[in-house]
Amino acid sequence: MPPRWPRQPDRKNDLAYRKLDDRMNFAVHVAAFIAVNSGLWFFHQVNPLWVPWVQWITAIWGVGLIGHAAYIFGLADYSDPAA
Repeated sequence: MPPRWPRQPDRKNDLAYRKLDDRMNFAVHVAAFIAVNSGLWFFHQVNPLWVPWVQWITAIWGVGLIGHAAYIFGLADYSDPAA
């Protein structure tokens, strides 16, 4: 069940909603990374010739995931500009 928001969501002006939305998108990114890479590595272990480039996919996607985390938890500005 998705979280309920007590008011009409507004990503541009509602900073708490934007922060929650960014973190939920990051959680979906992590879940997709885990699901896809676990499947690729499973099939790579079954037949190493099927996907010989699996380590490159994991590494490149991992760098993107680290960049996404750096933005969400370090670079994103969730402070109120009017304050």
